[in-house]
Amino acid sequence: MTVEPATTSERLLSVPPSAAFWIAIALYGCATIAYLLSFVAGKARAGQAARLLLLAGVIAHSVDIGWRGVEHVHPAASVREALGFLAFVAAGGFLAATWRYKVDLAGVVAAPATLATLAVARLSPVGVQQEGLNSLGRIHIMLAVTGVAMFAIATVLSLLYKLEERSLKAKRFDALTFKHSRTPLESLDQLSHRLVLAGFPIFTVAVITGVIWVGQRGTGFGRPEYPFAIASWLAFATLLIMRLVYGWRGRRSANLTLVGFGASVAVLVIYLLRRSL
Repeated sequence: MTVEPATTSERLLSVPPSAAFWIAIALYGCATIAYLLSFVAGKARAGQAARLLLLAGVIAHSVDIGWRGVEHVHPAASVREALGFLAFVAAGGFLAATWRYKVDLAGVVAAPATLATLAVARLSPVGVQQEGLNSLGRIHIMLAVTGVAMFAIATVLSLLYKLEERSLKAKRFDALTFKHSRTPLESLDQLSHRLVLAGFPIFTVAVITGVIWVGQRGTGFGRPEYPFAIASWLAFATLLIMRLVYGWRGRRSANLTLVGFGASVAVLVIYLLRRSL
């Protein structure tokens, strides 16, 4: 009797989370609590512990991704895997970009966002395999996820910039921006810019490979996520040009970062709904 090989979706359903996945979930949760303690109580040790816990979570997460790779589950194989990879890149990128700076308030956003994204990834339906998912398609998805993750970190820093700028202008230290949690505005602006500068070429290549991949598949360019992807690319391209030519800094740069990231999130949401329903 011949046994038919399992489809990709069936294989994904049959591969349960590894122990490293649950360890990563626990570490991300502990990092979230530590960041909150550092922010609310102003304890420097809590902030240091939060960064170490987040780093340990990223390491455990990488082990889970590697283990799933051994089981032939590619990070671009489904929406679930892509979202998990997005959480991994965002957490690792946040640590790399902010390790030298005291940005506990940003960690209060980044750590729970990573935890929530990973939880959504695990709870979301596997859906069906992406049609025509060849090597070019996998490269496109991986690059797009990496670019969006870097934009996400830049967006967190831009939000923090806007909060601190508003508080400084009001000459107050309210519940959201305690003095001990502050980071110089110039540092936040520079960090956000560097992340956009690093993520933009990656996202550009993702857009180009996506156009080629869609052309190979012959499905056309009428899907609703495509205009949002172009809008996101244009927003970040405009941001970099305006900063280089006209010296845009601060609030205007932060606002355009939010616009670009919002458009990229719309792409992910549309894709998630299509592949999961």
